[in-house]
Amino acid sequence: MLEKQRTISKEVSISGKGLHTGNKSKMTFKPAPEDYGVRFIRIDIKNSPEIPADIDHVTDISRGTTIAKDGVEVHTVEHVLASIMGCEIDNLIVELDNNETPIMDGSATSYVKALKDAGIVEQNAKRDYLVIEDTVHYHDDENNIDIVALPLKNDFRVSVLIDYNNPVLGVQHTGLFNLQKEFENEFAPARTFCFVKELEMLREQGLIKGGDINNAIVIVDKEYTNDEFDKIKKKLGIEDSVILGNNGILDNKELRFKNEPARHKLLDLIGDLALIGAPVKGQILAARPGHKANVEFTKMLRKLYLQKKIEKKFQVMKSGKVVMDIEDILKVMPHRYPFLLVDRIIDLEINKKIVGLKNVTYNEQFFQGHFPARRIMPGVLIIEGMAQCGCLMLLNTMDNMENKLVYFASIEKAKFRKPVTPGDQLVYEMELISVKRGICKIAGRTFKDILGGEIVCEAEMMAAIVDK
Repeated sequence: MLEKQRTISKEVSISGKGLHTGNKSKMTFKPAPEDYGVRFIRIDIKNSPEIPADIDHVTDISRGTTIAKDGVEVHTVEHVLASIMGCEIDNLIVELDNNETPIMDGSATSYVKALKDAGIVEQNAKRDYLVIEDTVHYHDDENNIDIVALPLKNDFRVSVLIDYNNPVLGVQHTGLFNLQKEFENEFAPARTFCFVKELEMLREQGLIKGGDINNAIVIVDKEYTNDEFDKIKKKLGIEDSVILGNNGILDNKELRFKNEPARHKLLDLIGDLALIGAPVKGQILAARPGHKANVEFTKMLRKLYLQKKIEKKFQVMKSGKVVMDIEDILKVMPHRYPFLLVDRIIDLEINKKIVGLKNVTYNEQFFQGHFPARRIMPGVLIIEGMAQCGCLMLLNTMDNMENKLVYFASIEKAKFRKPVTPGDQLVYEMELISVKRGICKIAGRTFKDILGGEIVCEAEMMAAIVDK
């Protein structure tokens, strides 16, 4: 697999209408610097806001994948992202002058051709991968969906099975085993598809305003009389020349591959996996996937990827005894002596929890004036230590944490159980409860020693992540 990051050598544009909004848009691919990633930029909006193409910015999956930031949206990004991932491009600017990518013919061929015409060039920075080392399994019992990631040394493979209980489709299976050799010709041409019975429902939901028989395969899911079909055409504004067809596909359209629907589902899956923010070394097996399941599975892999980035960044000891030492903490935290109240981090799970230590010594500055005859650590400083530990957890979820600060907004349900005196070792255990619009709620407890001794303090806090 590739060792170096890649971008394109020059900008290139394509234009068309959006599948769901029907809006016409011009999309321009532009070269991007190393470690930039993929970002969509809405040039039709003041200040040209950027939306990073990662799972944290997915806001809707009703019939495609929508990403957004601060209320600015881009709809139906999965085919574009599949093309970028299929061409193994790491850094790219995607400019749009409207709110949806052009659907073109319903496949990824036009995007791949544009990227290839622009020329793909290697950069100097090393490529980052998510290496699957242990099985990751997503299961949806209600819809009978399973997606699994398995270890596969230094390679990437995807297999997909679909089963819609439809005689035209039957049970279909497909697999991609070599991205460089197979993606462009075997999977990029596979077009999106839907069933006749879905058309009316989708239009009532305000979707497929730009859909027609030239950018989708429409599968006839049952026998319709001419009168029934004429009513459907009238509601949808379909031209009279369209016929039901006798091959199970509207207007007798020919498939590009016998299993084209399965291949398109694999294409969609690759596009959603691009939201991890890094290519995968591993094998993905998916049974009956869809955008909702893809996104939930990608969230699991994105969390794993961020976790591994932290482990790599701070060179976690395999024994698990230290994740961040004091030198690592000083690189992240703005606080310094005497207000830095965390000595090390011994456990960290992205978007979930953190465990930190503070060794309380006789030489602490606050003991000089706080109950000097009976040295007791001020409770507010224990709360501050918990807050700092929570700050380290929150900042480690950010790609550019050196440019961020965490401001605490409130403290609730604070209780002090036991006094802390010289010689005690405090263990802060903080948990992320929720994140909404940049406001985070965390809760935690402080123990008296690493073996899980007495609780000395507990509290809930609200905090905001802001730019420096």
